[in-house]
Amino acid sequence: MLASLIASFASGETLHAVRRAKRAAIAYLLAGVAALIGIGFLIGGAYIWTAHHYGWTRAAVAFGIGFLVLAGLVLLINKLTSGAQRRRETRRRNKDLTALAAASALAVLPGLFRGKAGLGAIVAPALAVVAYEIYRENRKSRRRSGENPLDDAD
Repeated sequence: MLASLIASFASGETLHAVRRAKRAAIAYLLAGVAALIGIGFLIGGAYIWTAHHYGWTRAAVAFGIGFLVLAGLVLLINKLTSGAQRRRETRRRNKDLTALAAASALAVLPGLFRGKAGLGAIVAPALAVVAYEIYRENRKSRRRSGENPLDDAD
């Protein structure tokens, strides 16, 4: 009985939220249409005023150039922001893949630790990496001290 009461409450809240979202979407759509019509009339009025003061041909050329510059700016801004967005998505994807790899490794580890072969599969590569790092560190320190790293006559 408690589950059905909670379900009915949740579904009622969901229905109200959907209705509010619908009303808001309709209101924003109507406001957007009205704004576009208003901008159209402002552009028309500016064109008529410019044509009256400077002539029809000059007004048409000026408005044409103005809108071409506006289009160019929009494309330039889009290109700049899309590059930044692409870099953010790549970083996010890399983080997600790293998290997925870590989770997969953690899921596999208990199975590997159960047997001797599994333990060797983990320890052997880890020891190889440690040995290689020790070798590289010793090689760097010999070069800094002026010793020949190939000379093993010590």
